[in-house]
Amino acid sequence: MVGITIGENENIDKALKRFKKKYERSGILKEYKKRTFFVKPSIEKRRMDEIKAKRRASREQAMRDRKG
Repeated sequence: MVGITIGENENIDKALKRFKKKYERSGILKEYKKRTFFVKPSIEKRRMDEIKAKRRASREQAMRDRKG
């Protein structure tokens, strides 16, 4: 569970912003969306392979840009 302690003179808006940032970084929402419905393992693997291919292509493009 994500939680923050609010200081005595701390602005509520700042505390809320801190909470939202901590919530996003914890990955709770991402995990919830992922578990909302069942995805077959073969489809999940295919999706992960596509993500890996995009990352690899992006890295290779960055390397080419640095060299050139």
